Amino acid sequence: MKALFYTREFPPYVYGGAGVHVEYLAAELAKLIKVDVRCFGDQDETNSNPTVKGYPYENPVFENSDDKLKAIFKTLSTGLHMNAEPIDADVVHCHTWYSHFAGIVAKLCYGIPLVITTHSLEPLRPWKREQLGRGYDASSWIEKTAIEMADALIAVSEETKEDVLKHFNVDESKVKVIYNGINLQQYVTTTETSTLDEYGVDKNKPYVLFVGRITRQKGIIHLVNAIKYIDPDTQIVLCAGAPDTPEIGKEMEDAVNEVKKTRKNVIWIDKMVTKEEIIQLYSHADVFCCPSIYEPFGIINIEAMACDTAVVASAVGGIKEVVVHGETGLLIPVEQQDSAPFEPVNPDKFARDLADGVNKVINDPELKKSMAKKGRKRVEEYFDWISIAKQVEELYKSVKI
Repeated sequence: MKALFYTREFPPYVYGGAGVHVEYLAAELAKLIKVDVRCFGDQDETNSNPTVKGYPYENPVFENSDDKLKAIFKTLSTGLHMNAEPIDADVVHCHTWYSHFAGIVAKLCYGIPLVITTHSLEPLRPWKREQLGRGYDASSWIEKTAIEMADALIAVSEETKEDVLKHFNVDESKVKVIYNGINLQQYVTTTETSTLDEYGVDKNKPYVLFVGRITRQKGIIHLVNAIKYIDPDTQIVLCAGAPDTPEIGKEMEDAVNEVKKTRKNVIWIDKMVTKEEIIQLYSHADVFCCPSIYEPFGIINIEAMACDTAVVASAVGGIKEVVVHGETGLLIPVEQQDSAPFEPVNPDKFARDLADGVNKVINDPELKKSMAKKGRKRVEEYFDWISIAKQVEELYKSVKI
């Protein structure tokens, strides 16, 4: 059997959880079957399994296009290029809406069964209109078309499966829940501290860590607003880059600068760090905070748990299936608005509750130690890529012509 992956992200160009997922799933599946990866970029690895071929995303043809529509136009163009070369795979597997148009073309033109992993859903990300303008209508249409014509769908959590069935015309029998995973040999606690030294983290003081993109979805602004309620001795390490828009990037910058006027132990690492660096940051953090307002799974939480770090996270989406409240971390309820989907009804209360959770864990060494130990055990039992790859292979067999 041979699977063809269509994806926007693939090393060395990974900026989010979906890219991490594709990287590790492809590597683990390649131990079972042949895997061909076609992605956005300039990669060219033809003598390996998986094979990897990058296709250009930047295109001078769209230089004078509306700034908010460029992403749509370039995505459609890249999707066509990804299908120009012959395909000999038994199944095509798409990841995120950026790859869905390529999957639609592959199914229609080559007659190949289509599998889609729903890492997130456009109807549940209304803030994307800030980034895409009317292009959000196009990305939503692409996603809907692909999902409703797919032969099988992978939901990364039970709640994501419910969302798929609610927002799309899909037969429930086609939707299978398969969790994200982690490389348990790579994500382990390390004693190395060179990254902490490089960014000025005081090794003698506790710190709370955030890792993620600067986007509405990840809720980082709510954590920044919580800083004033976090114990003064606790350092705040924000490993956050790749803003969705210049506007949200500026909003983040202004909020952090305002906090720094009265607090000196806020460290903002505004770039995408390496795996080795992030594992060091996870390993030495006292608490990992995930304040997402929408999160189908939240792979960053299992990365932190694998590195023996307690988690304080918002009780939304798939996070509730990953973090066990009171055992591996704390889940913070967030009452969300109906008029502005996913935004907290009371943002200040949510910020205070996040801070209370962080303070509780840091001020209780025994609780922190217990959560760290149980978190690692939970990851080992439920989120190993070896088991997940076998589940995906079985799904492929069920749709193979």
